[in-house]
Amino acid sequence: MFINPTKETLDLGKESLRKGVTISSGLVAYDLQAPAKNIYPVVTPLRNSIPRVQRFNPGDAARWKQVNSITGSGFDSMGWIPEGQRSGTMSYATASKSAPYVTIGEEDYITFEAEAAAQGFEDENSMITLRLLQKLMRKEEIGLLAGNASLQLGTPGTPVLSASGSGATLPAATYAVRVVALTLEGWKNSSLSGGVSTTQTITGADGKTFSLNGGSSNKSAAATQAVTLGQTLSASVATIQGAVAYAWYVGLSGSETLQAITTINSATFSAPLAGSRQAVTAITADCSANPNVACDGLLTQSLNPSNLAYVNALATGTAGTGTALTSSGRGSVVEIDNMLQAMWDNYRINPTVIYVNSQELKNITNKVLGTGSSSLLRYNSGANDNSHYTTAVAGGAIEFYFNPYSANGGIKMPIKIHPDVPAGTILAYCEQLPSWYQNNNVPNVAEVLTRRDYYRMDWPARSRQREYGIYAEQVLAVYATFGLGVITNIANG
Repeated sequence: MFINPTKETLDLGKESLRKGVTISSGLVAYDLQAPAKNIYPVVTPLRNSIPRVQRFNPGDAARWKQVNSITGSGFDSMGWIPEGQRSGTMSYATASKSAPYVTIGEEDYITFEAEAAAQGFEDENSMITLRLLQKLMRKEEIGLLAGNASLQLGTPGTPVLSASGSGATLPAATYAVRVVALTLEGWKNSSLSGGVSTTQTITGADGKTFSLNGGSSNKSAAATQAVTLGQTLSASVATIQGAVAYAWYVGLSGSETLQAITTINSATFSAPLAGSRQAVTAITADCSANPNVACDGLLTQSLNPSNLAYVNALATGTAGTGTALTSSGRGSVVEIDNMLQAMWDNYRINPTVIYVNSQELKNITNKVLGTGSSSLLRYNSGANDNSHYTTAVAGGAIEFYFNPYSANGGIKMPIKIHPDVPAGTILAYCEQLPSWYQNNNVPNVAEVLTRRDYYRMDWPARSRQREYGIYAEQVLAVYATFGLGVITNIANG
């Protein structure tokens, strides 16, 4: 039977004949560059610089004997003896030290299908090992800086409140304020959107669970303050040695929520409070330390009052503004100079490096090179430089800080940005004891003692995937904690 095609059918047929293959058809090659671009930073200055020492027959902990001082007979500063007589007997102050080994680790897996699909692109088994190691090193870096096994923050004091000024938009009400102190780990684990970290239960790849404390103190008692429209609410709290930041909960009594996290011990509130934030009822206990699984990092050992390190928490100052570093007017910073002098006067020791946040590097530079201080600018020109013009580079920063308090005439200490040091904190560190600590048997002030250094575990197959883990068993041993110095509670400016 013959069917007479309609005009519409003929037009559709003609249109199809005019269509060809285009890029949008998808019939093209796929240009995928191999291998994958790993665009993430792995900054680990402490892990890279602190010597790693393998211990033999290590047992459960590193142990050492320490002679802290030697005291002469009679007057300690006089050695006079009459003719023919003998001196009295000197005495020693000794201590036994120990640091339990702890384990760090990270795991990953790859399915059989992913392994097969990656052929020709990259060796995914090797890349898993590399990325695992890189992530573990980053976690180790934070642990070497701020691991906390011993320093409990407890409960902050009751905040001190006031209301003043005009022009603010905070609604009139009687506000309650509570504060939670944070260790460096707590500061890194907390955010305004995610809330303050308390505890977290982790399910391991073996199905077993364990809990870690996030680095926060208990909440303080509440203080209240009436505010009229136009006034700013100001809050401050006594500093806690061991805290590098403070979380502020504000609201009507009984309904306070997280409104600010500051690296100084005060805050101000002038605008309507943000909604949908963590309630203060989420904070029920001191979760600042992990005594059974962690070891103390450099900053924690510095802030522990029993370790004789130099610690200076700057004054509260004006709430919300705080106390900034002070220019000496002669090309240095008063607070850093005071720290260096105290470490020399008390222990005859010199820090060899200073670690700072980017904010503090900028502040130190401004104090040293700003208007009103003695400029340390210098132009360097090579012997073979035939240029007729002097080239100036803008945006300079302080690279070294000169420490004059030394028996050998002073040393230049590098100032280094550390990715995990918070704003408002400066850490000074003596990496080697000076030569006048004779026969000290301390080649390094700090060492990572390893019972078993990095090792990879290829777990037996339980399903159609390969499972890997990288672990290390180690502890940070600091033999001369008085070689550490910290300045905290530094305001920006």
